[in-house]
Amino acid sequence: MTRIVPLVDAGLGNSAYLVDLGDGRALAVDVSRDLRAVEREAARRKLTVAFAADTHLHADFLSGARKLGTWGARVLASAAGGREFAHEGLHDGDEVDLGGLTLRALATPGHTHEHLSLLLSDGSRPLGVFTGGSLLVGSAARTDLVAPDRTEELARAQYASLHRLTTLPDEVSVWPTHGGGSFCAAPAGGERVSTIGREKTTNPLLRVAGEDEFVAALLGPLGSYPAYFRWLGEVNRRGPALHDPALPALDVDRVRALLAEGAQLVDVRPMSRYAAAHVPGSLSIPLRPVFATWLGWLAAPDRPLVVLRDPDQDGDEIRWQALKIGYDNLAGELVGLDAWTAAGHPTAATRLVSPHEVSGRVLDVRQHAEFTAGHLPGATHVELGDLPARAADLPHEPTVVMCGHGERALGAASVLEHAGHRDLAVLTGGPRDWARDTGGTVVTGS
Repeated sequence: MTRIVPLVDAGLGNSAYLVDLGDGRALAVDVSRDLRAVEREAARRKLTVAFAADTHLHADFLSGARKLGTWGARVLASAAGGREFAHEGLHDGDEVDLGGLTLRALATPGHTHEHLSLLLSDGSRPLGVFTGGSLLVGSAARTDLVAPDRTEELARAQYASLHRLTTLPDEVSVWPTHGGGSFCAAPAGGERVSTIGREKTTNPLLRVAGEDEFVAALLGPLGSYPAYFRWLGEVNRRGPALHDPALPALDVDRVRALLAEGAQLVDVRPMSRYAAAHVPGSLSIPLRPVFATWLGWLAAPDRPLVVLRDPDQDGDEIRWQALKIGYDNLAGELVGLDAWTAAGHPTAATRLVSPHEVSGRVLDVRQHAEFTAGHLPGATHVELGDLPARAADLPHEPTVVMCGHGERALGAASVLEHAGHRDLAVLTGGPRDWARDTGGTVVTGS
């Protein structure tokens, strides 16, 4: 029996897959540069990864296929992708013998121009299809990442691709790469796999009247996406680096020297720890599943990064979250703030406030859809991802920054502080907490 092992990256909202081919070998599909989960599962099941397939030039993580190729795997990818490293380029209809099972390439452009779906079959019986960023659970992936002027063209291609996939038998499994939590995908659901039959009856994009209606439905809800999406696909085309930089320990003097030379300090400690005391000008991005997303949105890819973490935080996890989105510019880490303060260097603090303490100007840094769904009366809205470019233009006055829970708001406050803003506070909660605790009424719309 063929065993499909999903490897879910909850932070990026993506799934890779390890397919046990039944003879001690495995197929890896859409795996990231962080191959730790692949290695663990392959070792536990006593498998050797013999094939590594990519459905498309991902914009949200670096592919691990090239590295698996150097370990002996046969790398499979779209011939139209123009990859500059060793791989077997697949065209529409090409089939690869996996040793009993067959993998067939289906051209499904839309999410990207070179996108393939990969149909896994046992003889003449199709088992499932790896749909990447084409047919998703309840949706389809966005089409505005390749180039702004190709968005509608690719949306129309996505329409044709989805309808091509629906010609497969209803019982065929659907194994997408992008799912809830991915900025490549529109829906925010918990289910990550489906079937062709289920999608035909439940996917709203497969129930619209025609192509024009599909395009409007697909493009209408699209929001912003992390800045690193704009260049990571090209890195994947050229071939991700095979060397994985370390995160060496640094002393305070070396940290100060790096900062003086233009490095950026990223403080990954929990919200309360950063708020109590932090290095002035540092960027707050708490270590949590979505750390990579916000690092890729807020941190400059061309400046050396210095990480400040607590002793009980996993430095290797920080390193891999950075590397899987192409942040190889890791200068090192400082563990704890004690050495900094012991050397007599200054710290700053950010005030955390409860709903009852909110007064004056409120800056809401959530996504547009979140803001329009409900916000505090009179709140100013600037998405966190846009804030670095707009911080200098915002008025310098007492401001309470807020999001849904507080972590993004603290990151926003750190961006504002770096731009020279003072008298900042962060709401520990979101609009619902404010309404519940104060009896106030949130406002909908923009």
